[in-house]
Amino acid sequence: MRLEIGNKVAVLDDVLKGIVIAIDADAITIETEDGMPFKFSKRELVKIEEDQHELSKFSDINNPLLNQKISDNKPKKSLFTKTKNEVILEVDLHINQLVKSTRGLDNFDMLNLQLSTAKRKVEYAISKRISKLVFIHGVGEGVLKGELISLLNRYPVKYFDASYKKYGLGATEVYVYQNTN
Repeated sequence: MRLEIGNKVAVLDDVLKGIVIAIDADAITIETEDGMPFKFSKRELVKIEEDQHELSKFSDINNPLLNQKISDNKPKKSLFTKTKNEVILEVDLHINQLVKSTRGLDNFDMLNLQLSTAKRKVEYAISKRISKLVFIHGVGEGVLKGELISLLNRYPVKYFDASYKKYGLGATEVYVYQNTN
């Protein structure tokens, strides 16, 4: 990374950020927003391309821009994916993926439908010796995730949050124990 005078930078192991005002070999002087100069090594600084208020748009999990970015980056998934000779059963529990219309369904009915789908898929994975499932439940208020965790506690499985990079924030990865003896 090449820094020049006038670049916005942040200090890696500190909460300081500012503008580069002087470069002397490996020592770089920055000036913070309140006018204080500080000297750092080039390795301690990182160049900032966007202002923090621009970046904070993407830290709010309910922000429509973040949801749009996540949905744009998600490839269309099949029911089964195979990586490194491992079969993964992906189950999308979003209600619009389970029924054509939610007309006539209240929240209780939708939650029960989602949980019965999850129960069927876990039992199917156990019977077919599929070792890994990923339940895509979304972020929301966490009701479905909480109920899903409660359901999973009744089975010989271990679970944790799925890969953020691949699924975003709203997915749970489940490993099925094959030998329950």
